[in-house]
Amino acid sequence: QVHLVESGGGLVQAGGSLRLSCAASGRTFSSYAMGWFRQAPGKEREFVAAISRGGGRTYYADSVKGRFTISRDNAKNTVYLQMNSLRPEDTAVYYCAADFSDTVAAVAGSYDYWGQGTQVTVSS
Repeated sequence: QVHLVESGGGLVQAGGSLRLSCAASGRTFSSYAMGWFRQAPGKEREFVAAISRGGGRTYYADSVKGRFTISRDNAKNTVYLQMNSLRPEDTAVYYCAADFSDTVAAVAGSYDYWGQGTQVTVSS
């Protein structure tokens, strides 16, 4: 069992930055890949970024590439999502998820555990 808790969301103006954190507990953090997804009102959940167990592999959605950076600190059992140059279309609830297969996947079905989400709102 893995418990994930996101934090760091909030309201920011377009062009601003936020850093999301996801604290994990339950099983050895370095044994699973981590991903970030988001879901805007009326839309399906979409992939944002993923990182492998050791942090050596990352993968980004085209819509955030060059603006967002995923990282992890296995000593702190935490994964981060640094979001820069935010746009109104980035407004969504952001979820972190754990994947024991370490595939660094963009598919939600590959992930085994999910957090409750944190709201990010970008004003124009």
